[in-house]
Amino acid sequence: MLPLALGISPVFCCIGAVQVLGLAAAAAARLTEGTRHETVGQLLCLGALAVVGTVCGMAIQFGPDAAAASAAALALMTLITVADFSARR
Repeated sequence: MLPLALGISPVFCCIGAVQVLGLAAAAAARLTEGTRHETVGQLLCLGALAVVGTVCGMAIQFGPDAAAASAAALALMTLITVADFSARR
């Protein structure tokens, strides 16, 4: 096994991975809108919002940088899933 030359905590890597996967789930929910996979995309996004919200609450103990990054990812996920920028009404 090769040793890692990075001084990054595995906890921070896991927090970052959860944020990226959460944003991908929000994008998937938006992309599946109007298709037969819409329910699956919405449920995936709902679960991801719960996980990212939990990680956001837990990230407070790792300092303000981790908490701010988690809060920004959660806010962006919410914006992606809630905001509707389509021209149709």
